[in-house]
Amino acid sequence: MSNRLNRHTELHALLARLKLAGMAEIFADLALKAAKEGVTHEGYLHHLATYEEEQRMHRRTERLLRQSGLPREKTFRTFDLGRLPAALQLQVERLKSGTFLETAVNVIAVGKPGVGKSHVMAALGHELILQGHPVLWISTATLVQRLLAAKRDLRLPQELAKLDKFSCVMLDDIGYVQHNRDEMEVLFTFLAERYERKSVVITTNLVFSEWERIFKDPMTTMAAIDRVVHHSVILDMMGVESYRAKEANQQHLPQQEDGQLLSKKTPSEFSSATIIVATSTI
Repeated sequence: MSNRLNRHTELHALLARLKLAGMAEIFADLALKAAKEGVTHEGYLHHLATYEEEQRMHRRTERLLRQSGLPREKTFRTFDLGRLPAALQLQVERLKSGTFLETAVNVIAVGKPGVGKSHVMAALGHELILQGHPVLWISTATLVQRLLAAKRDLRLPQELAKLDKFSCVMLDDIGYVQHNRDEMEVLFTFLAERYERKSVVITTNLVFSEWERIFKDPMTTMAAIDRVVHHSVILDMMGVESYRAKEANQQHLPQQEDGQLLSKKTPSEFSSATIIVATSTI
């Protein structure tokens, strides 16, 4: 009995040193179960290895989620894709495969406030992480300040190298940022550095003709758009109804005496959204 306990302790320590935490956690209970059920040595080892792999995948996913900054609640489980036109639904389904990362294709979701573009892109980020891709979700304003601070400290190349470790950087709300020249320059530098190498996902409430409000200078604006749009998928959500506005309208509908909502016919505000695939397809 003493020898058995010693072997148990030694095996547990050995598995821990080999960084096989899953195996170390379950080998004793699994061995007892295998003995009772007459499982072969190969079957026992297969169960151990499978459990170890599952635990590693789980730990990796949790680590990637912590590093990503993604809002945990914004997944496809909490978004009604049925709100989107069929063409947009199809494109989102294709993006879920993550194949666009292989060719450094960018994704730009353009739409008015409240249509769900940030939610859809964050949900896409969750899907990419489940596939093992490192993702960073960050507001454009935060990224710009981060790059600007790095430039002032003469470590911009090092900061760009850190960002380069992410297969996909998701910039939320690029249209809300009004940059001065220094801020515009670091944002342009970031986009230029990732061009044709790593994917960028952008959400914006500005159509491209209004991007001069971001980059100020017409030539810089054209150069930025060229790098973003070349090899890109553009999700045009301008015709999608704002779900926040819809919820607000429903809350203020007049009620009948029995408490039932009055039926109210309203024309659909959906327009057929267009999807443009520039140069590259998914």
